[in-house]
Amino acid sequence: MAGTQVRISNTTHQILRNLSSEVGESMQSIIDEAIEQYRRRRFLDGLSQDFKTLKEDSQAWQEELEERSLWDKTLLDGAETK
Repeated sequence: MAGTQVRISNTTHQILRNLSSEVGESMQSIIDEAIEQYRRRRFLDGLSQDFKTLKEDSQAWQEELEERSLWDKTLLDGAETK
């Protein structure tokens, strides 16, 4: 696998080495997983902020709720419920 070097502190390297030893995974896979989790958290934090901003605009929030209501009615089109 081709790679790129990234500088990390000695403390972080030691933590990474310990984690690798504890879980039996390569340091690279631990870094990959950590970055993916960080990316996902940033996405969800941004989404949360977007909804907070939307809710602060009462007219826009009401339009959002009305649109959701319309979509809710389409979810069972042609489907039988039990």
